Amino acid sequence: MFDRLTAVAAPLPIANLDTDMVIPARFMKALSRTGLGRHLFQELRYTPDGVEREDFVLNRGATRGAQILIADRNFGCGSSREHAVWALRDFGIRCVIAPSFGDIFSNNARKNGLLLIRLPAAICDRLRDEVALAQFAPMTVDLVEQRLTLASGEGIDFAIDPDDRRTLLDGRDDIARTLRHEAAITRFETAA
Repeated sequence: MFDRLTAVAAPLPIANLDTDMVIPARFMKALSRTGLGRHLFQELRYTPDGVEREDFVLNRGATRGAQILIADRNFGCGSSREHAVWALRDFGIRCVIAPSFGDIFSNNARKNGLLLIRLPAAICDRLRDEVALAQFAPMTVDLVEQRLTLASGEGIDFAIDPDDRRTLLDGRDDIARTLRHEAAITRFETAA
């Protein structure tokens, strides 16, 4: 379920960040959704010998616990691995803001309760700068009002598909969404 989140946002200005960069295939052996967060952005977060890279945004003090990412265009492109969304969620990311997302990644995000907000590239660029200037003070994502509120008090409206919005607000997965129509399904099956 997602309605309102006030949290630190981390800027991640990497265009075409594919799902293999989100979670490398070698860490996708588990069928569980838990534990994948430690390998989120593995190649970006760690050196080959496993030492944290100090210059990566999610390894720094204020943004280490970020729950919001402000990404660049085509975030989550590439292969159809649902593990990418699982890794983001397991790490604690609840919302990604970007100009565009990979199609399959978008569907996987909705199914797993990860809010994706599409904003123009210029606004995403500005947001990344603003959160850094505000020393990563928390911002608010309000799905009910469809509005971002920055630490400065500035509000930015966003649009989201109404069905995706309802799914996130209600915390429903695809099965629960289908079961909303159980009476109609039963009537159809009985009539057939």
